[in-house]
Amino acid sequence: MKKRSIMTLLLLISMLVLGACNSSTETASSKKDSDTIKIAGIFSSSGGAAPLGEPGLETLKMIVKKQNEAGGINGKKIELITYDDKSDQNEAVLAMKKAITQDKVSVVIGGTISGNALAMLTLAEQNKIPFIATSSSYQIYQKEDGSSREWIFKIPHNDSHAVERILQYLQEKGLSKVAWLNVSNSFGTSAHTEFKKLASKYGVEPLIEDEFEVTVKDAKPMLTRVQKVNPQAIIVWGTVQESSVVMKNIRELGIKLPVLGSHGIGSDQLISLGGDAVNDVVFPIGKLIVADQLDDADPQKKILLDYKEMYEKEYNKGVSSFGAHSWDAFYMLVKAIEKVGNDPAKIRDYLENDLGDFVGLNGIFNITKENHNGLKTDSLVMVRIKDGKWTIEEK
Repeated sequence: MKKRSIMTLLLLISMLVLGACNSSTETASSKKDSDTIKIAGIFSSSGGAAPLGEPGLETLKMIVKKQNEAGGINGKKIELITYDDKSDQNEAVLAMKKAITQDKVSVVIGGTISGNALAMLTLAEQNKIPFIATSSSYQIYQKEDGSSREWIFKIPHNDSHAVERILQYLQEKGLSKVAWLNVSNSFGTSAHTEFKKLASKYGVEPLIEDEFEVTVKDAKPMLTRVQKVNPQAIIVWGTVQESSVVMKNIRELGIKLPVLGSHGIGSDQLISLGGDAVNDVVFPIGKLIVADQLDDADPQKKILLDYKEMYEKEYNKGVSSFGAHSWDAFYMLVKAIEKVGNDPAKIRDYLENDLGDFVGLNGIFNITKENHNGLKTDSLVMVRIKDGKWTIEEK
């Protein structure tokens, strides 16, 4: 009995010591966390989506550095933890899990392509961490019933905004018979769904609807089918890499029809990859790449030019709309943390209820409980590639 009592006493002492150690560790950890603001940036900086992911990651690194040099946010330094998801959904999920459960970040910015962001969002919702997505599909923030996902916000224009802007343009130009070609991933199929919903509203009829792989090397068989139906214009809905292949094939086949692209091609890499074949391609995009052509009264012009100057000086290359997504996400976050601190739930509530009209690079955002994107079609301009340069399309 005596031996058992001693063993019990020793066990109790061990438990008390362990509890004290745990308490001390948690306090130290909490103190450490309170001294910094942890943000995760998850981007496709390698793989097929690298032309989109690189400027997003570069921009975030640049502006976090600038913010820290200016004293951080409310005197607290920002600790930016970055991941390359390698343009792969599984890698994106693993990065999201590590950022939330191991790094204990307060918010996540990223998800370069829609498929990756869609794969990542469940973890954000389960762990109640705000996720500010930098990819396009409306499904990222919107549920099937039309309501917004509680913890998910999205910076780029919706597919519906870009599709509708193209349809408006076609109507203005009297082009009603078209070929619709989309990349066979969530970015392409989501836009195709919006196109089918909206086309008749603008008197546009698809004579053929087809798709191509993100890894497409030769789209000529598909384009031969397009030639047979004799459309008045071709819409190529993809991002930089695959769109450049299809557009080059269009010109190689001698097809001289108007070609329209998605809002996912606004990168100098399209011109590098497509060369002369992408001249005269027209597409909807935010105002960044044509900022110097805007009227001086435009409320976005100054911040657009400031970003352009900063990025080009830092990286010695042209800006991309994909970098603009990170800029808008970060400065929304700065505004929220300045007002409510570093608590994820308070950040979420501020973004949804109190951000107000936020003048960003992509447009003037008005986020509400019902709409966690907050942009409208009129924040897009139609841009034509002319002699390898971006120009605002004349009406």
